[in-house]
Amino acid sequence: MMMESSEGVRPAAGVAMEFSVSDEKAAETTSFSSATATRVPRRLRKRLLAECSRSPCTVEEIEAKLRHADLRRQQFYEKLSSKARPKPRSPPRSSSNEEDLGQRLEAKLQAAQQKRLSILAKAQKRLARLDELRQAAKTGVEMRFEKEREMLGSKVESRVQKAEANRMLILKAYSQRRDKLKERSSQSLLRRMTRESKYKERVRAAIHQKRLAAEKKRLGLLEAEKKKARARMLQVRRVAKFVSHQREVERRKMREQLEDRLQRAKRQRAEYLRQRARLHTVRINWNRMDKQADVLSRKLARCWRQFLKHRRSTLELARSYDALKINEMSVKSLPFEQLALLIESTATLQTVKTLLERLESRFKIFRAVDAASNHSSCLDSIDHLLKRVASPKKRPTPRTPLRSREAKKVNSSREAGRTPAKLSRYPVRVVLCAYMILGHPDAVFSGQGEREIALAKSAEEFIGQFELLIKVILEGPIQSSDEESDSLPKRWTIRSQLAAFDKAWCSYLNCFVMWKVKDAKSLEDDLVRAACQLELSMIHKCKMTAEGDNGALTHDLKAIQKQVTEDQKLLREKVQHLSGDAGIERMECALSETRSKYFEAKENGSPIGSPITNFLSTSPPSSSAASASVTSLDHKSNQTKGAERPKHVVRSLFREENPSVTKRIDSSASGTSSVSGQLASSVERRSVKENEVIINEYVHNQHYAAFDIFTVNNEKPNIIKAKIRETMEKAFWDGIAESVKQGEHNYDRIIQLVREVRDEICGMAPQSWKEEITEAIDPEILSQVLSSGSLDIDYLGRILEFALTTLQKLSAPANDDDMKANHQRLLKELAEICQIRDESNYSHVNAMIKGLRFVLEQIRALQQEIIRARMRMMEPFLKGPAGLEYLRKGFADRYGPPSDAHTSLPVTLQWLSSILTCKDYEWEEHKSSLSALVSQETSSGLPLPSTTLRTGGSFRVKTSGNQITSSHTSDVSNITVNQQPECKGERLDLMVRLGLLKLVSAITGITEEALPETLMLNLPRLRAVQAQIQKMIVISNRISIPAFLYVDKPS
Repeated sequence: MMMESSEGVRPAAGVAMEFSVSDEKAAETTSFSSATATRVPRRLRKRLLAECSRSPCTVEEIEAKLRHADLRRQQFYEKLSSKARPKPRSPPRSSSNEEDLGQRLEAKLQAAQQKRLSILAKAQKRLARLDELRQAAKTGVEMRFEKEREMLGSKVESRVQKAEANRMLILKAYSQRRDKLKERSSQSLLRRMTRESKYKERVRAAIHQKRLAAEKKRLGLLEAEKKKARARMLQVRRVAKFVSHQREVERRKMREQLEDRLQRAKRQRAEYLRQRARLHTVRINWNRMDKQADVLSRKLARCWRQFLKHRRSTLELARSYDALKINEMSVKSLPFEQLALLIESTATLQTVKTLLERLESRFKIFRAVDAASNHSSCLDSIDHLLKRVASPKKRPTPRTPLRSREAKKVNSSREAGRTPAKLSRYPVRVVLCAYMILGHPDAVFSGQGEREIALAKSAEEFIGQFELLIKVILEGPIQSSDEESDSLPKRWTIRSQLAAFDKAWCSYLNCFVMWKVKDAKSLEDDLVRAACQLELSMIHKCKMTAEGDNGALTHDLKAIQKQVTEDQKLLREKVQHLSGDAGIERMECALSETRSKYFEAKENGSPIGSPITNFLSTSPPSSSAASASVTSLDHKSNQTKGAERPKHVVRSLFREENPSVTKRIDSSASGTSSVSGQLASSVERRSVKENEVIINEYVHNQHYAAFDIFTVNNEKPNIIKAKIRETMEKAFWDGIAESVKQGEHNYDRIIQLVREVRDEICGMAPQSWKEEITEAIDPEILSQVLSSGSLDIDYLGRILEFALTTLQKLSAPANDDDMKANHQRLLKELAEICQIRDESNYSHVNAMIKGLRFVLEQIRALQQEIIRARMRMMEPFLKGPAGLEYLRKGFADRYGPPSDAHTSLPVTLQWLSSILTCKDYEWEEHKSSLSALVSQETSSGLPLPSTTLRTGGSFRVKTSGNQITSSHTSDVSNITVNQQPECKGERLDLMVRLGLLKLVSAITGITEEALPETLMLNLPRLRAVQAQIQKMIVISNRISIPAFLYVDKPS
């Protein structure tokens, strides 16, 4: 019974342990477990709850847990059955009781058996349900695993596709980057070549400038040495004169002292005698002297109090100056503009001027006292230096209202009675300039020469002495603190420091004047040049003659003449202030020379200057400025006459080959707009074709032939075409000369040619040069000059010289010597032409036209040189894929897309069709001949011929190791370096080779009509090959005929 009851308990425990396994039917297990929860132990309940809180388990884990639970249940039942105790036996009963007990026991056993069966049935149902749940979980896990595997597969496949796409993008980016790097390297190479050429040009210009600067410096040093020698000689003479004067003064002083002593002795003797006679009057005179001394002392005290009240003492003036904060430390820290404003202020100038005047008066008093005390001191004379730095007096403007005669007389008498003002020893502006030199030498000086260095050093010393003097005035005498002077201590007082200050001032003033001499000379030259320009302008406007003024002058011309006279008067005053009478004399000489040159040039037929001298050398500044002013005054209102010509006249003249084009240029306006449009389109097509020919030559590795494209024709020069071209050019220039030599003097074509020269030079020159070129070559000014009626050959000569110089700078350095020689030769020829004098100035016209023609030829040569240089730089690109792409694109533009080849390429179609029928026969013949040659080589051991047969194929030669074969192989390799690869029998390759062979082996010459469209660019090359083949045929025939004759001749 105990065992049965134990077996009946086992399913319930199994149900409780399998509670947490279900995933899909948690509700059933929850209801079932709630019914049996009272019978589950607490330990198992906690364990089940802990397992329920975990994540779902797999099928294998569930099966393992079930087996483990079953094993533990069996162990528990075995342990429980072993602990069961037998019941004590009851006392024997009767048989009826035993039967009742047997029946009850049997009923209990049946009930237990039923209960056990029901429990087993429930357990089986539960196990079946669990098995269904396990199968469902297993199926779900498998389905989820399959779904995850499919998702992972799709993800992997998408990632593979993305990786492939990224790899293609990376490869594309890498190829683009490589192309960009190639393009960038080529561009950097171009920039480097341009930069190197510019650098060489700059270095050459810098060397030339340095040479000129060195030569100028050498001449300046020589001139400075001469000036120094003259200054030393003058100084020696002045010192000798001063020494002799000092000795004479000393002798005079000694004589005067002796005379003073004698006179004093006489006066003392007479006074003594009078005192003895008038002893009684002494007391009266003493009382009178006391009263006078008392009055004088009171007056002196009153004046001193007033002096202090107005702050006119030296100490107050020094304090006022110190309040300005102008010292050595402050000027170095202040900016230049702020320092200039501080120095130029009225308060500063007035304060410094008052202080300097007081110092000057004190210095003169000290010197006078020293002279009276018989000290050897004399005031240094620096008036000649002060005159150099003194400012001119401001005079009223001449345009003042008229005054009365009496007022004029009074003013004239006052001016006559005036004496020249005394110069201040310390000019305030020169003193303040020392602070500017000390604080900002770079802003004051334009260079660093000997004069500038000496001036800076003397200014620093002067400022030091000046500030020390101010310190002595403010603080009193200063004792020296130098260690070296302990034995003899030095004490600076106002008197000693004022003497040191004056000495430093004299040195600084001398250096300052020497520095200003150079500026004064340049300013004097500018003033004289301005006066000459005014004189020339007045002569030209007033139409004055060499004898004097022209009588018929209008009111405006008289006003101009009066204004010029007043301006020249002001210029004379400034020149006199700068250089004195010598400067006035130089100015008068320059004015008279300008007048004489002007009238001389006017008599010779040219307004200004001589044509030959100005043609070969640059004119002086005065004449050039005068010519510019005269031109601007005379022809300001004139405008350019005539209609505008085509802009590229000379360019088309030198580049076009068609005679009709040159005829259109000569007539210049006869053609209609439709004709010009057709001509432009034909020129454009021709330029495109020339470009394709050039690139085709580069693709075939024959770039040397491409430079022949820039000549008149790609073929050899034709004598007839050259003569026609020469005649057309001569007719063009003769037409220009005739238009100028006619009575009305039409200079429109000359102006157009000059404009063409300017445009061409601007097109080739850098951007920074264009402004200078436009200013130097101005067709508007030239038209005004030429329309005035006088052919100004000087202005044309300057234009020609500037154009030639600019072209020489733009050309290659290797051509400098040739261009210079050509330029000198041209200038000599033009000078010889200009020397031929005639009334109509035809010689000047011929010289002008010849110069323009030479300049245009030089421009054309330089353009060709530039094009060649650009082609050399573009050679690597033209030989690459870019050249082939350009040829392919040009061919497609001319003949259409490849789909229209049957209709657009009829000659090519006919050419290939003629080869199509015989190509197989020719190829079989070639192979049979090749096999025959190979069999002959193997049988006889002789090497194969070094060239191929008919189709241009190449053969591999098997050498046997002897000396003859090896040498022949080297010959074959040298000959077949540039040959095409061997023909393998492909259809297209075979047809092209046979077609080319048929073209070049024809007896008649190849023409453009019979040439296929695809070979049109290679016409010269095919003609050259045909000529070589025909030459070979002729040579072989000439060799074979004597051989046959020799064989047929009997022995």
